[in-house]
Amino acid sequence: MSRGLVIGESLIDIIDGDEYVGGSPLNVAVGLARLGRLVDFLTHIGDDERGHRIEDYVKSSGAQLVPGSATAGRTPTAAAAIGDEGSATYAFDMEWRLSGTPEVAPPLLVHTGSIAAVHEPGCLAVAALIDTYRVSATITFDPNVRPALIADRDLARARIERLVERSDVVKASEEDLRWIDPDHEPGWTARAWLASGPSIVAVTMGARGALALCPAGAARVPARPVRVVDTVGAGDAFMVGLIDALWEQGLLGAHRRSALSHIPLDGLTAALESAASSSALAIGRTGA
Repeated sequence: MSRGLVIGESLIDIIDGDEYVGGSPLNVAVGLARLGRLVDFLTHIGDDERGHRIEDYVKSSGAQLVPGSATAGRTPTAAAAIGDEGSATYAFDMEWRLSGTPEVAPPLLVHTGSIAAVHEPGCLAVAALIDTYRVSATITFDPNVRPALIADRDLARARIERLVERSDVVKASEEDLRWIDPDHEPGWTARAWLASGPSIVAVTMGARGALALCPAGAARVPARPVRVVDTVGAGDAFMVGLIDALWEQGLLGAHRRSALSHIPLDGLTAALESAASSSALAIGRTGA
């Protein structure tokens, strides 16, 4: 059966002294698995108590940890501070490394993003794996920028832009787009990204909902009314809903790249609605 492969960091979010399993790519892998998708997850964690907790969490959600993922010196952490409106800022303690090609069945989908896309040395392996898998799989990407871990902004922006060009579906927040391209409005940057290669570029806009661009035009959906507890994992849940909807529409896999590029606006709107619903569920509770 068709499987997805998610590549990226997993870590322990520390929020007000409590610890939660997190990491943007991990959240996507777990979310897809909880929706019944077959998912392999390639990451870099330690063979320690926190790493075992992450491994148990991934497996209990129905995803499979790729062999060789538990080779870090220690499991990464992110101390999150939650603002008055539920937004989060982070302080990270982590390393990110990958080596070799994962021992998994050829995937229909490969997703990556966040720290994995820009943090050395692992980001170099991620870029190589995307090039390897693109011949057979749909590539999805969420830059999910973490400025606290970025020493060279220009280099990070160049790496993000290259991954955008190699991706089929890209999702970003307005905040991401303003950091990546401060000289232009987010909508302008999203249109430029669409012209560079992807079939879909989706932009989350907080309380103003979400926008997605494709060759057929633009689709918009409002935000779901919800009591905001915190926004940790909201963007990842949005990505999960978007991928799952496109999977359900039969638009994943390199052999469906042309069909994905011709997605009608009603199909894109339906995918956005699914993504917005997933995000609303995440916002209403603490942790990713």
